[in-house]
Amino acid sequence: MSVIYPLISISRPPLVSISQASVSRMAAVSVLAVGLCTSATALAQEPNDAESSSTTWGLGLGAMSEQEPYTGIDRDNQLLPLLEVENRYIHLFGPQIEFKLPSLDISDSQALDFGIVVQYDGSGYEEGDADILDGMSERKDGFWAGGKVEWDNDFVEVGAEWLADVSGNSKGQRINVGLERTWHFGDHFLLTPHVGASWQDDKTIDYYFGVRDDEVRIDRPAYAGESAIDVEAGVRGAYMFDKHHSVLMGVEVTRLADEIKDSPLVDRSTTNSVFLGYVYRF
Repeated sequence: MSVIYPLISISRPPLVSISQASVSRMAAVSVLAVGLCTSATALAQEPNDAESSSTTWGLGLGAMSEQEPYTGIDRDNQLLPLLEVENRYIHLFGPQIEFKLPSLDISDSQALDFGIVVQYDGSGYEEGDADILDGMSERKDGFWAGGKVEWDNDFVEVGAEWLADVSGNSKGQRINVGLERTWHFGDHFLLTPHVGASWQDDKTIDYYFGVRDDEVRIDRPAYAGESAIDVEAGVRGAYMFDKHHSVLMGVEVTRLADEIKDSPLVDRSTTNSVFLGYVYRF
């Protein structure tokens, strides 16, 4: 499977890139890494980048450990370079770029933020990635694009995102929704619990977890995927030594839908990800 290079967002978290760990390593790492350094700006009490034409960016290094659902596949442990670039028009984080649209202010404490997102998805696999995949046709990586909306308020942040496979590999669609809230402890430490759900249509599930007639073997019967909803929960944390140096951590667990667990390619009911990293903000 492909190695991915996510970025760490040092401003706001992407609320809706959640639960896709059930489908791909790319999504798992993006979810965990992108949101981790999200509140360094808040900790430093800097102005929102959306109000400024200046560009901010950060570099760092992270260590990621993630368990995918395929039978017999080893836990993936890797070091990852981290990159974030943001201004009032775009937000680039690793495999995803967001083109920001005008926000709608509801009140002094509430706003709706909109964006168009394009992301590279490394969900594909090759037959050599695990014994259960031997003899399977390659499932290719691809590009997904769509829209997102975030409701920013004082109680809990709510996000929703729709994505479609514009590369045409799976021809599928995904809808992600999420809730999160950040607690600050002093001027340096924050903690962000989050929960979410990800709906994937039958084409997406069938592409990544289905078994075609010409791929059948004695321990791998034919399987046609159906639409499914995964649920996810986790926590992210960040400790900011000063306005430049931050240490990040994150843990996530995803409960796989029955439509994924029933696949002959899968022997797990959950996936999980753990991340630890460092970022220097310029």
